[in-house]
Amino acid sequence: MPTERITFQGHGGDTLAARLDLPEGPHLATALFAHCFTCGKDIPAARRIAARLAAMGIAVLRFDFTGLGHSEGEFANTTFTSNVADLKAASAYLESRGMAPSLLIGHSLGGAAVLRAAPEIASAKAVVTIGAPFDPGHVTHNFGEALDEIAAKGKAEVLLGGRPITLGQEFVEDVRAETLGPIIANMKRALLVLHAPRDEIVDISNATQIFTAAKHPKSFVTLDDADHLVTDPSDAEYAAEVITAWAGRYLKLTPPAPPIGAPEGVVRVKEADPNGFLQDIQNGPYHHAVADEPLAYGGTNRGMSPYGFVAAGLGACTSMTIRMYARRKGWPLEGIAVDVTHDKVHAQDAETAKDTRVDRFKRRICFEGNLTQDQITRLLEIADKCPVHRTLEKGARIETELALCPEMLKEVGEG
Repeated sequence: MPTERITFQGHGGDTLAARLDLPEGPHLATALFAHCFTCGKDIPAARRIAARLAAMGIAVLRFDFTGLGHSEGEFANTTFTSNVADLKAASAYLESRGMAPSLLIGHSLGGAAVLRAAPEIASAKAVVTIGAPFDPGHVTHNFGEALDEIAAKGKAEVLLGGRPITLGQEFVEDVRAETLGPIIANMKRALLVLHAPRDEIVDISNATQIFTAAKHPKSFVTLDDADHLVTDPSDAEYAAEVITAWAGRYLKLTPPAPPIGAPEGVVRVKEADPNGFLQDIQNGPYHHAVADEPLAYGGTNRGMSPYGFVAAGLGACTSMTIRMYARRKGWPLEGIAVDVTHDKVHAQDAETAKDTRVDRFKRRICFEGNLTQDQITRLLEIADKCPVHRTLEKGARIETELALCPEMLKEVGEG
């Protein structure tokens, strides 16, 4: 996905660093992502979710809060309220570019922040929280004995995530004073709550409280064995899949007209895991799948193989073609099932003269309904008229050309 490195002014005038992940195709909507407490915009979960949304046509802005990552300012001087103000500043920046966010996503304390900010971001239609606390003050349990030092000295250094962070008394007082229940109840936005039952940082009871406080439409999905930071790539991928599938229902994405000569639009396949064979497959903003190879062939078996997709296309087209014919004839066909297998056989076995191996697709078709034998025979004949069947039998011409992706264009420009 193309990514812009940008900056904008935060709540206190400091320059905040951000990444704007853009769709490679048409831009259909925009999301704003708020990272977890003391994390940053580049955590794996944020990157994966942004990539999946971008493939769906949704641009994603993820930024470092004041005093964190590459953003300016002193974190010790920030509060939960200032984080919310940074979110609103990010939203205003996007709106100034004609990209007002319709989807807000927040991880951990960032989830609490998007819940707090949502009613004040007019363009927001849907909100997603990941491992978010119902009570923002919950975060203070991570400070341990440092709370006494903060109270006595006004600030203290706390070890969080293996690195020292300086926190001020104002942050502690502000986060403890925040009450989200009434805000969630009156948010008037669609809500998706994602949380792991084994989250050791923010107990899943927080998710229950958020969900209970919210009014419909709302959804609650567990992340199974994921940790609080969703560090496992498969967990991040699952969260991304759930968010994209859910968001499409509330953002009312309107895809542009397909390219001339391609009535079904463009199918884009993009590598998802350079260490294996996992591929993202996107056809417009609504249809997504993943392709992979079995474990025995070096894949992770998280999607159908390429030949599996070819077999699926043949089976689907066969069933559709039969249904269209039976519907037109008014025949009592109640159901269709098509099993397709693929293997390679010697050409002579396929009744050709060539001494080579060819691909063989074998179909087993089952009909449900009170059909006569003549009707069944005719429907089997119609199966052979399926367009995909004809394409596979006749073969196709494949034309390949080089497309310069953004990184290649950058290298060409620098050269």
